[in-house]
Amino acid sequence: MSYDFDQLYQEFSGRIYKLCLSYSGDKLFADDLHQETWIAVWNSLPKFRGESKIGTWIYRIAINTCLVGLKKEKNKDQNSETILSKLVYEETEDNSKEINRLYECISKLKESERIIITLVLEEKPYEEIAEITGITENNLRVKIHRIKKELQEIYTNYGRI
Repeated sequence: MSYDFDQLYQEFSGRIYKLCLSYSGDKLFADDLHQETWIAVWNSLPKFRGESKIGTWIYRIAINTCLVGLKKEKNKDQNSETILSKLVYEETEDNSKEINRLYECISKLKESERIIITLVLEEKPYEEIAEITGITENNLRVKIHRIKKELQEIYTNYGRI
């Protein structure tokens, strides 16, 4: 099966950018991660075997790109929590304080939790999230419940931490 890169980019770019932003917390870093993700998609697209949905495959590439990018940043002696917390001081496309607050709270979660909650916010089906993250759907449901409780706690205590 052949895929049109431009069409894939148009369909998934916005969501992939949000994923990169939730990992990085910094617009410039998110731009870099976003670009690196699409370069990887471009280079790997001819090798896509269709064993999963194309969107799931692209999300996996994005998550791996973000994890590698954050690891490189940590190796530069930068604390990823500091990088992620910068988001609250930057403008988002709709300039919403509440969105900034939400991303700031998400940045306090563990990396694996950030992946899951970002995909939930993207309204991905649980089956697809389970496939992307490599955990069972039942385990995913439990994790989502716990993450939501933790995120609510962080959100409620926002500004007091």
